[in-house]
Amino acid sequence: MTEDCDPAYGKVDRVLDLLTKSKSLHVLMVLDRAESPLRFTEMKAMVSASSTTVSRRINELEEAQLIVRSTNPESPQSNVYALSEDGSALSPIMQRLFNWAKDWKE
Repeated sequence: MTEDCDPAYGKVDRVLDLLTKSKSLHVLMVLDRAESPLRFTEMKAMVSASSTTVSRRINELEEAQLIVRSTNPESPQSNVYALSEDGSALSPIMQRLFNWAKDWKE
């Protein structure tokens, strides 16, 4: 008996490749818990990573449509970041993973 591999497995692999990059989940969790969109410097401080790492993750997550960038209404020359609709849909999954990891007995 031959079973074809469900194409969704490939999509899961791509999502996991993105989410397991250094600080990707951290960026998403910080944005998820923020009460309003965050500036780059706020996010960098909360993620506790280099500017290069945070910038790369923001660009990759934005390209994957998990976060959105918009102009900061208080300072039009800077941007703010928030979860997209897809990023928000991922939120309960991230939270369950976070909760599981806290209780995990390595």
